[in-house]
Amino acid sequence: MKPELYLSHPEADFWADFSFVDFPDDYLSSMESNISSALQAMQQLEGGAIANPDENRMVGHYWLRNADLAPSEELTTAIRETLAKVKDVANAVHSGSLQSPQGAFTDLLVIGIGGSALGPQFVGKALGHPNTDKLKIHFFDNTDPDGIDHTLSEIGDSLSTTLALVISKSGGTPETRNGMLEAENAFTQKGLDFSKHAIAITGDGSKLHQYSQEKGWLDFLPMWDWVGGRTSETAAVGLLPAALQGIDIDQLLSGAKQMDDLTRESDFRKNPAAMLALSWHYLTDGKGVKDMVILPYKDRLELFAKYLQQLIMESLGKEKDLEGNLVHQGISVYGNKGSTDQHAYVQQLREGVPNFFATFIEILKNRDGNSIAVDEDGMDSGDYLHGFFLGTRDALYEKDRKSVTLTISEVTPSAVGGLIALFERAVGLYASLVGINAYHQPGVEAGKKAASAILAVRKAVIDHLKATQGSAQTAYQVAEAIGQPDKRTWIFKILESLAVNQSNTFERIASKHPLEDQFLAR
Repeated sequence: MKPELYLSHPEADFWADFSFVDFPDDYLSSMESNISSALQAMQQLEGGAIANPDENRMVGHYWLRNADLAPSEELTTAIRETLAKVKDVANAVHSGSLQSPQGAFTDLLVIGIGGSALGPQFVGKALGHPNTDKLKIHFFDNTDPDGIDHTLSEIGDSLSTTLALVISKSGGTPETRNGMLEAENAFTQKGLDFSKHAIAITGDGSKLHQYSQEKGWLDFLPMWDWVGGRTSETAAVGLLPAALQGIDIDQLLSGAKQMDDLTRESDFRKNPAAMLALSWHYLTDGKGVKDMVILPYKDRLELFAKYLQQLIMESLGKEKDLEGNLVHQGISVYGNKGSTDQHAYVQQLREGVPNFFATFIEILKNRDGNSIAVDEDGMDSGDYLHGFFLGTRDALYEKDRKSVTLTISEVTPSAVGGLIALFERAVGLYASLVGINAYHQPGVEAGKKAASAILAVRKAVIDHLKATQGSAQTAYQVAEAIGQPDKRTWIFKILESLAVNQSNTFERIASKHPLEDQFLAR
């Protein structure tokens, strides 16, 4: 362990060890100018610089935990008022002054996707507990009917006392809209008035905002265009679910603010976010040539890798740089938890393709209370977990597999807020190092447009089959008939789906080869 590569911040209960990165002797010195420029760009971002010229918007998630930094009094006031409202709503629900017609709320259904679900899921798993949660939390985080039914089955009879949060900035996100309509239907089928159970978190004036106002929902909290979904955990998106669950959001924000302060350090060698970004840059050649494996040694942090997948991959996965050059940037992220992974993919990590680096998350405290001995030497379960962490790190290093280790004392709201803030800033700094925009996501929008096009073709297929009721046709014939001969693959899969999910209306006639099967409307 090299002392200069071990960053100690006991005041934040946080330590970072970059010794296992194996920086070449001159690497950090050679990157001083680059990382200094990245830190300066971050300072300008926090000052209100336009981060997305194509959208003419700022990026201000750092202001959420220190409203005084916002570039206008109007924004400062909006942040403070929204935080106060989050607490007011949570207190009203917990006290029973805001309740369903059937009584005090017992459960919470969060309806959202991407950053509107991943952050609340991660924080809820990390900091919630069956003995202390004030509401039992559930999620609709996809437009999968079976998944929706599974969640509704988990809620069961408690639906009558379930509070629903519908989260969508635009209000037009199809997955969230579908989840809202599914929830609305489920409440209606039980004879319940969904409007007496629902709160919207969305943009002021959005489709969802208008819908919630027309239907007379319980309340509305704002989402702002200067907060991206993947950086919205310290906005109402993440804070209201956490507060309703009973998590101390003041401590979450305090931990994020403290990490923000630490990672504004101008001496990059003492700045954990700068050193993390430089580690990524060195270990991936600044081109994402290696994957990032997240290995937190605590069950509570099981969803951290999933949360970081969106934060890192949506931010850094870009086709072009700021100059418009084709670069295909990005860092792939995967992981689960230690020591579970040692019985899953660590064999390949140690002896297989060396296409990754590891990020270990070490948690010093094993549990509240004492542990029993599990062997004749007096070792307990936590001792074994710690041994597996150290052993895995060394086993990988012996095979020239590099790693970063981040250490916290225990999983607390403050520590979780700090981890979120650390990675948010590291992502921004790394993006500056490789010359890309971390704050837009054209690929996500392209996927949404493609889905809309497919749904339009689906409608045309249905209309055509119904218009030619009883006439058996192949996918190719249907494609020709609706003027979409180049979409035969789409149309075949659409016809398959219709025959399975609407079998009372559509029929499939098998042939010698599936692609020559015929389909008809009964």
